[in-house]
Amino acid sequence: MSDMYEHLVSAEEAGQRLDKLLGEFEFLPSRSMAAKLIEKGCVHVDGDPASKRHAVRAGEQIEVFMPRREPSTLIPEQIPLDIRYEDSHLIVLSKPDDMVVHPAHGHWTGTLVHALLAHSKDLGTLAGEERPGIVHRLDKDTTGLMMVAKDDATQAALSEAIKIRAIDRRYVTLVHGYITPDSGIVDAPLGRHPKDRMRMAVTDGPSSKQAVTTFRVLERYMAGVRDDGYTLVECKLYTGRTHQIRVHMAYIDHPVVGDQMYGRNHPKADLGLTRQFLHSYKLELTHPITGEQISLRDPLPEDLASRLRALEPESMGRTEAGEEVLPVVLPPSS
Repeated sequence: MSDMYEHLVSAEEAGQRLDKLLGEFEFLPSRSMAAKLIEKGCVHVDGDPASKRHAVRAGEQIEVFMPRREPSTLIPEQIPLDIRYEDSHLIVLSKPDDMVVHPAHGHWTGTLVHALLAHSKDLGTLAGEERPGIVHRLDKDTTGLMMVAKDDATQAALSEAIKIRAIDRRYVTLVHGYITPDSGIVDAPLGRHPKDRMRMAVTDGPSSKQAVTTFRVLERYMAGVRDDGYTLVECKLYTGRTHQIRVHMAYIDHPVVGDQMYGRNHPKADLGLTRQFLHSYKLELTHPITGEQISLRDPLPEDLASRLRALEPESMGRTEAGEEVLPVVLPPSS
């Protein structure tokens, strides 16, 4: 079953690409969704399926067949959520560690999506049935701030804002070794590892995509008997590839402490952590519907904060960026 919308092309609209014209219709949240419907054969011009590149002509009859959303087969679960901002369009929450964002192989229950379904009956549908409202993801053991859309228009707008780098997302991570420069950039494409499909790698293969991470050093720590020192870093994402920060830091020979996939896997050198020291601490964006400026900060969870406090005697001093960031992310010990 589907809903059908009709539109008669006017003289003023003539000459536009079909997907661009459809993207301006109120019942479609974005040009990308219009393109997907065209590719699926859900858009007809004068009775025939059309190409998204079709230049419309005055008097043409456009029919758009919108597939009706099937009821979700996912069962909501009453899992507590740490919500930092919410209105009728958008949720920003702090994701805990050991939580997968959406159902996947080996994780069919207990995900963030299951918790969201119990929290809100309204969630964006553009990412598919198993990812309602999801705009971007955090790895299972990465903590911190994350956005969720409650409607399709918000979901499309946030996805586009990420694509054009209009949302400021920053992470704090502790890495192995001593990073000499106070700031830097890693511009290295990422794709699936050629031998292990569970891993990502820096590669120039045909499926690789551009990935850009910038970093600022916050604090450095002296080497010990079992390690070569540590550097606390703020990372800013300019793209959102899977495992991006973890792979990029390992690529420059400074793997994230505690990273079981890309790290050094020495329990003592990893400060006893069995998850990556990676936390999404800062999120700044313009609300896509209301225009409100949203600026949120999330301190480190206690398991990560306690490791930093234990390293304080080895500190080689904070940088200027560290003086700015650390008072925000490092809560006082309880």
